[in-house]
Amino acid sequence: MDLKQLIQEKEQLLQKLSNPEFLSNSSNFENASRRLKELDEQIFILQGLGKLDKKIAEAKEILAESSETDLLNLAEEELKKNEEAKQKLLQKIEKKDKEFQSSQIKSVILEIRPGIGGEEAAIFANDLLRMYQRYANNNHWLNKLIDKGVLEINSSHAYDNLKFEGGVHRVQRIPETEKSGRVHTSTATVAILPQLQNITIEVKPEDIEETFYRSSGPGGQNVQKVETAVRLHHKPTGLIISCQSERYQKQNREKALEILKNQLWQMEQDKQLSQIIKERRNQIGHAERAEKIRTYNFPQDRITDHRLKKSWHNINHILEGNLDEIIEEFKKEDLQN
Repeated sequence: MDLKQLIQEKEQLLQKLSNPEFLSNSSNFENASRRLKELDEQIFILQGLGKLDKKIAEAKEILAESSETDLLNLAEEELKKNEEAKQKLLQKIEKKDKEFQSSQIKSVILEIRPGIGGEEAAIFANDLLRMYQRYANNNHWLNKLIDKGVLEINSSHAYDNLKFEGGVHRVQRIPETEKSGRVHTSTATVAILPQLQNITIEVKPEDIEETFYRSSGPGGQNVQKVETAVRLHHKPTGLIISCQSERYQKQNREKALEILKNQLWQMEQDKQLSQIIKERRNQIGHAERAEKIRTYNFPQDRITDHRLKKSWHNINHILEGNLDEIIEEFKKEDLQN
């Protein structure tokens, strides 16, 4: 959230609300009124945060320059009080950020790619893809492959359950082709991309390069003989989105464009992520994507999550999609933060 941008958006919204033509559509009025209420609350919070920052800076200045005991004691008290108030506001901001995202999410895209390890890494990536498909099926969530290594899960609950799965997964096992019995280490990367409803990102036609090709997946003769699969290259960002899950080219293009808009929105959110939320995450700790978030050790029949510093046994059972125990641990950890 950026205070200047929020105030500008509020002014634009107020102008629209004074336009009779805009108000002639009842849904316009309802949506604008709801957004205006959200903006007022966000502006109030950020303005309060600005005042607290000013008071904190003043207290620190007194502590650095004054030598009077009474004044120093008062400044220390003020500093402590205002830093605690700021911490509460930061928590409120992050909570609202999470609540907004959760309320807007309609589905999730999982991208699973082989990392280091050649053929064994590719096999492991397929194992993970199958695991998440099974997990989705266990939860009765509609899901489908939209491209190689890309799974779409249509459930508003999927992101909350899977958001901690993003990162580098490492496997240690003896490949079937290994004659000497040596344990190999390979990796695969998992990206969890929430798909939000009502995305208002504009994509200019001239910024997109389209490629059409024959799908390699199931779907009958139409899919196999006609160029129904679509690949979109967004030239300004370099993003490439492919889709071949639908029967017709138009449907695949619409799906690919929807995914592109979501990714562009996510990039914009990351870019605009305020220093306030970054500061909050620095203070409480935040599990950013990092190398080796989890290790699947087959010789010891053990899965270890390096963020939680916890292990589980019976790898094959978990790879069948039985992730509930691991995911519940993350939910507990998230609630504590």
